[in-house]
Amino acid sequence: TVVGEASIPASPDMATVSLGVTTEGATAAEAMAANSKALSAVFDRLKAAGIGENDLQTSNLSLNPNWVGYDSGQTPTISNYVAMNMLNVRVRDLASLGSVLDASIADGANTLNGITFELSTPRPVQDEARKAAVADAAAKADLYATAAGVTLGKVVSISEQQGYGGPMPVFMDAKAASPVPVATGQIALQSAVTVAYEIAD
Repeated sequence: TVVGEASIPASPDMATVSLGVTTEGATAAEAMAANSKALSAVFDRLKAAGIGENDLQTSNLSLNPNWVGYDSGQTPTISNYVAMNMLNVRVRDLASLGSVLDASIADGANTLNGITFELSTPRPVQDEARKAAVADAAAKADLYATAAGVTLGKVVSISEQQGYGGPMPVFMDAKAASPVPVATGQIALQSAVTVAYEIAD
């Protein structure tokens, strides 16, 4: 029984950006109203930049009091309220990624939680990783059999290890998008399989 592993690099063709608006107000209603106004402007700018409605999804919406007075030993009081609304924005044209970020910030987005680069159709690359993982397992099994002085028989079972297959960052090597510099780099799709062989003799 051996484990085969493989990692196939690929250039991403899509990105998901987590961005949003954080606002403050004297009352909960004021904080949320200011947030809604700013986010509406961000929505409009994103759509104008070519982002479809299906590629916009609210990921987090919160409204919390801002308590003060803990350090002074006094009874904490509410000084104001903080509203936050976060969006996952899928950008299918990576050449426009920098411009999309710039437009969002210009129209009120003041919170950025990160960018994830992806493949719109990962299956072909993932399947190549699976094939390479099986080949890696076969090479290991042959090596072990030769070292042990036995001959491999037929394959008894093949199982894919769970937790493999997601995109992993490899390196950053791309021209920056303007006006916000963004390097797309490469991602790698991984696979690991466990293969059991019979020993023929």
